[in-house]
Amino acid sequence: MNLATVRYIAQNKGVTPGSLCKQELIRTIQINEGNAPCFATAEEGFCREVECHWHEDCLRRSRRR
Repeated sequence: MNLATVRYIAQNKGVTPGSLCKQELIRTIQINEGNAPCFATAEEGFCREVECHWHEDCLRRSRRR
């Protein structure tokens, strides 16, 4: 998912994107939704939150670390 799409989602959820990078913005959205700010922190490329909107992108970023 590209940054423009994440910014659009953020604005629709009442989150002001400002100059946040994609990772920070997604974590801010997660907090706003009442979830843990866990984007891109999946250890060993595994996450149980398979219904998460960010799941695929999260796992890709987690593997790069």
